[in-house]
Amino acid sequence: MKINWGHSIIIVYAIFVGGILLLAYNSSQQKFDLVQSDYYGAELKYQKVIDATQRASNLAEALQVETKGSLLHITLPKNLQTNASKVAIEMYCIADEKGDMKKEKLVQNGVFDIELLSTMKGNYTLKLSVDNNGVNYYFEKKLML
Repeated sequence: MKINWGHSIIIVYAIFVGGILLLAYNSSQQKFDLVQSDYYGAELKYQKVIDATQRASNLAEALQVETKGSLLHITLPKNLQTNASKVAIEMYCIADEKGDMKKEKLVQNGVFDIELLSTMKGNYTLKLSVDNNGVNYYFEKKLML
């Protein structure tokens, strides 16, 4: 059986429409996680983070982060080790919102460990906010777990 050019055009058009419908269906099934649910309010407060990051970059030493098995060993710069510091830790998972972790600790000597979950694999951003005698410092470090 010989197919004429009219039937060929209809077949190509049907395949094209089917492909577009398949792409539309697949794109509607994708999930998009926002970094923060209240991103507008957080943006208004971001100047505090910029100032805290500047104070942290002015310190003589940098933040030290090591992975030791299922623990994340964090050492604050020496300037922040003299007094007790309130530390807010956020492990931001780039790929999935379910992998995020937030904790707060009171640190006495500037050295502490965070227990990592066994499901925490991949790229993470460690966001560390330190309140030392009323002065805020903000550190951010990329990690591969």
